[in-house]
Amino acid sequence: MKIAITGGSESMEVSDDTFGVAFNEPLIHQVVTAYRAAGRSGSKRQKSRSDARGGGAKPWRQKGTGRARAGTSRSPIWVGGGRAFAARPRDFSQKVNRKMYRAAMRSMVSELIRNDVLVVIDSIEMSKPKTRDLVAKLAGLKLDNVLILVDSYEENLCLSARNLPDVDVLDLREINPVSLLRYDRVLVTKAALKGLEEQLA
Repeated sequence: MKIAITGGSESMEVSDDTFGVAFNEPLIHQVVTAYRAAGRSGSKRQKSRSDARGGGAKPWRQKGTGRARAGTSRSPIWVGGGRAFAARPRDFSQKVNRKMYRAAMRSMVSELIRNDVLVVIDSIEMSKPKTRDLVAKLAGLKLDNVLILVDSYEENLCLSARNLPDVDVLDLREINPVSLLRYDRVLVTKAALKGLEEQLA
């Protein structure tokens, strides 16, 4: 299939096996959920009644006081007591096979192309780290909420974009399903698109 390059009359040939895949919503949902879950630290820890310090002595005698029976002042219903179902450190990660991940990414990129969300340009270079210049370039392309994909890390481009809340720059090593879904448009260079095709083949 052919994809038009913005800013000219040229087009580039890409593989139908990578960029012409049917939309697979259940697979994409599974991969996005797994990606977000893997980002959770899982380090939360609370004290149960056995972890809370103190409470060794019975607060008052069993009978005759007119109050409820109590065996420890660290009961979950007491102020200062432990939690009834205390959180413990855990691993939230979910297993996703490499083949499933690549299939989901192919499906997502194909859907971006079908919906005209993906914008391909020859290159985007910044001679110096200047946010104003990048904003002007994006305005010329009529883009505001946009993810910029490049084939390799470009310092001036990243420094120019880091102060823009609705703009992010990723290279081929950092492309992920959540970022592809987050932005209204995806701006990709020819080199990055070719590299992505090789990466997802």
